[in-house]
Amino acid sequence: MSNMNENKRINISLSKDQIILIRKFKGIMGNSDSEIIRNIVLAWLSEKSMVSSTVKDKEGLL
Repeated sequence: MSNMNENKRINISLSKDQIILIRKFKGIMGNSDSEIIRNIVLAWLSEKSMVSSTVKDKEGLL
């Protein structure tokens, strides 16, 4: 089982326009590109109810 505090680096490729868009969120959703992308992904997962569903499923509530 992996440690909850363990970080994993994942390489992704973004177009110039995507990077420009992400950097518009600097100071709003984070201060670095990686922090902004991480928060965008978590916000999307939350919006799709995937975070709560996964936690409930893991706890046997679904």
